[in-house]
Amino acid sequence: MPATETPTMPEARRALEICNACRYCEGYCAVFPAMERRREFSAADLGFIANLCHGCNGCYHACQYAPPHEWALNLPAALSRVRRESWIETIRPCFLRGLLRRPLAATVVAVLAFFFISLAAASGFGTAHTGPGAFYAVIALPTLIALGSVTFLFALFAMAASTLAAWRGLGGVPRGGHVLRALHDAATLKNLGGGGGECPYPREKPTRARRHAHHALAGGFLLAFAATCVGTIYEHVLGWHAPYAFFSLPVLLGTAGGVLMLVGAAGLLVLKRLADPAPLAAETLPADHVLLWLLGAIAATGLLLLGFRATPAMPLLLAIHLALVLGFFVTMPFGKLLHAPHRFAALVRDAMERDSPHA
Repeated sequence: MPATETPTMPEARRALEICNACRYCEGYCAVFPAMERRREFSAADLGFIANLCHGCNGCYHACQYAPPHEWALNLPAALSRVRRESWIETIRPCFLRGLLRRPLAATVVAVLAFFFISLAAASGFGTAHTGPGAFYAVIALPTLIALGSVTFLFALFAMAASTLAAWRGLGGVPRGGHVLRALHDAATLKNLGGGGGECPYPREKPTRARRHAHHALAGGFLLAFAATCVGTIYEHVLGWHAPYAFFSLPVLLGTAGGVLMLVGAAGLLVLKRLADPAPLAAETLPADHVLLWLLGAIAATGLLLLGFRATPAMPLLLAIHLALVLGFFVTMPFGKLLHAPHRFAALVRDAMERDSPHA
């Protein structure tokens, strides 16, 4: 949670003070009970409340003070801007902070750089490679390990540093029950039920579409990660070389994960295109779009690689897929994926506050 005042905070503070007096939306999500526990809003409080907000926009559509009212209250947009600033403040290394404001350029440069590195390391273009070790006939296994390890470890340590910075603002030590409650709220997207129904997104009518698309994307990502872990065990523990048979465990997990990721990313992109622009902060949207396009491209090229792995197209598809995955790794610490640790930290703090005798 940020402790530094930013230019986006005065408007968020003004909106919350009006909401605290009105309280019409107090049952919509965790934002409003957290707001009502405060009479004043410090920079850390604003960061906490902003990361509790899931952007369902239910409060905007219900608000009697929203534009064209003279108060022009737009709480979702105000919290969205503070939320992005809270992520920027915790980005490590610090010199990468400006990249969150230029997500498309940063991602394109990273993916292209790794694509050219993959091309330089690859051989056997235009030739079909089959059987165990076929991928390593295109790019040597030590090269794959080196590229994957360096980029993944960079992402892991940078994300861990950012997560620790976010958790320092919790204001106490959470108990196991707080963490479990936060895990439940995060996994079920509890705070997407704005207004006691469902998320009024992309338009004012409540729908479960965003919940389903998000769960498909997150579930697919976890399945793809599980496939990578199983494949690593096959390769380095059991000595079984990729590519594996279609009905092997890593391929089944990866295929299911790729399909779900593709469906989820495409669904969220469609919803964003259809979304009412009024409650949105336009400057925060590029990071959302870039992450969804990148994850969708990773899933699509992974499925294409599976389908064409025994053809002469495999070497080029392998280079493209590898570049996208490595580009994703190195942009994780300054991209939209930062919302995951920050939102989880906010949910943990919310659970702690609800159990506090002073709540």
